[in-house]
Amino acid sequence: MQVDRQLNTIPAIARSWEISNDGLEYTFHLRNDVFFHDDPLFKGGKGRKVVAEDFSYSFYRLIDPKVASSGGWIFSDKVKDKNSFKALNDSTFRITLSKPFPAFMNLLTAQYCSVVPKEVVEYYGKDFRSHPIGTGPFKFKFWKEDEILVLLKNEDYWEKDGQDRLPYLDAVKTTFISDKQSAFMNFLKKDLDYFDKVDGSYRDDIMTKSGKMTQKYKGKFQMLKSPYLCTEYIGILVDTSKSIVKNSPLRFKKVRQAIQYAIDKPKLIKYLRNSVGIPATAGFVPVGMPGFDSTAVKGYSYNPSKAVKLLAEAGYPNGQGMPLITLSTSTTYRDIIEFVQGELNAIGIKVKVDVSPNASLRDLMSKNEVNFFRGSWIADYPDAENYLSVFYAKNRVPFGPNYTGYFNATFDKLFEQSYYENDPEKRYALYHQMDNMIMEHGSMIPLFYDQSVVMLQNNISGFPTNPLNLMILKRVKKN
Repeated sequence: MQVDRQLNTIPAIARSWEISNDGLEYTFHLRNDVFFHDDPLFKGGKGRKVVAEDFSYSFYRLIDPKVASSGGWIFSDKVKDKNSFKALNDSTFRITLSKPFPAFMNLLTAQYCSVVPKEVVEYYGKDFRSHPIGTGPFKFKFWKEDEILVLLKNEDYWEKDGQDRLPYLDAVKTTFISDKQSAFMNFLKKDLDYFDKVDGSYRDDIMTKSGKMTQKYKGKFQMLKSPYLCTEYIGILVDTSKSIVKNSPLRFKKVRQAIQYAIDKPKLIKYLRNSVGIPATAGFVPVGMPGFDSTAVKGYSYNPSKAVKLLAEAGYPNGQGMPLITLSTSTTYRDIIEFVQGELNAIGIKVKVDVSPNASLRDLMSKNEVNFFRGSWIADYPDAENYLSVFYAKNRVPFGPNYTGYFNATFDKLFEQSYYENDPEKRYALYHQMDNMIMEHGSMIPLFYDQSVVMLQNNISGFPTNPLNLMILKRVKKN
C-alpha cells in the first residue's frame, strides 16, 4: 500500500483487497506487472516478477528474532507467527491478525513494509544494506557512506502518470553534508536542487518572523510549508511509585495545569521559529492527522492569570514554598526550553534547565529517570492510535514509550475499544475522548504541531508535500 498527499491509503502492489467482518483477515490481490530491480543473482540478470511468497518472506523478516529488525513493532503484537503470512497463490496474499487493528492498512504503507527478494537478501546477508534490491521507481547504483548516494531510474517501474511511465527523473544524487550552514550555501550556489529544514543559524536570513521569505531571496527559489505529523511537547512523569516523583510539586494536577496556561505558544513560534509550527492548543494528536478536530479536543491557551490562580490553589501562591524544578532538554532545543523557563519564572515557578545530548536524554526518558523533559513524537503511520498509544498503560517504561507513566483504566478501556471500531468517525470520537483525558490530566504539555519547510530550485516541479514528510520523487521533473 501507499499514501497519497492527503494521507489516504491507496493501492500500490496490491491492486485490491478484502477485509473479513471480524477484522482479522486481510486478503490482497497483487498486480502481475511488478518486477524487482535487475541483479546478477536473477536469471539472466533481469529482475523477476514479485509474487505473494515475497511478501510472506519480507513481512516475517520484520519479526524474525534472527534479523532483529527495528521495524519489528509493526507486526510483533499483531500476528502469531510465520503462518500469519500466507501466499495462497502467486497473486493472492493473506495476513491473519491475532486481534483487530483498524489502522492496519495505514500501517502497511510504512517503509518497513517494502517487499524484498529472498534470494538476494540471503546471498548478501548483512551486506544487503549496500546491495539493496526492491521494486521502487529508483534503483541503487552507488553509495559511499556519509559522502554520496546515487540512484538511477528504474526503467521497468510499473506505475504510470496517465500515459507516461514514471519516474520522470533519470537519476537522483544525494550528498551528506553534516553542517547545515554549508549545505545551505551549496543550495544557494544551485549545487543542490532540494533542501530540507530551516536551521536556527540561518533561519532569520531566509524567513521573516511571520514566516514569509525575506526580500533578499524572493524569486530566487521556491519555499513550501506544510503540516508535518510531529508534536513537540514537554513531558511530566506522574508515576508516584518513582522516587523522583514522590516529593515533586509536579505530582499535583493544579501545578501541571498552571504550567500549561503559563506558556505563550504563539510568541514562542513567532520569535524562536519564524512562524514555522502551529501553537498546540488542542491535544497531543497534531494538525494534519486524519480525524484532528480542535473543536472536539480542548487544550490550553496562554492565560497567565489562570496559571497564577491554579498555583495558589495548589498551595504555592506566586510559587512560594515551591522547590526548584529541573527541566531536561537536548542541545538542539535549548532556546525553546529556556523560553519556557522564562515563562514559568514569570508566574513564580523556579526552573533549572539541564542540557544533555539527545541520545542521553532519550536514555533517561526510557528509564523514567527524568520527571520534566522535552520530547517529540513523529507519526510512524497516519492514524491517531499511534499518538494515543504513548499513554496506554501497557506501554509504560520499560515496555514502550509511555515516558510520563500516565495510567487511567478508563483511557485503557477506550484505547482497547478503538481496535474494534471500524467506522472511522466513531473511532475518531473515541480518539477525541482519550486526547481530552490526557489534556485534562496535564502530564504532557504540547508546545506546537510542527510544519515541514522544503526549499526547491525554480526549475523543479511535481514535488508533493505530505504530512508524513516522505520524499516522493516519482513525479518530480527538472526542467
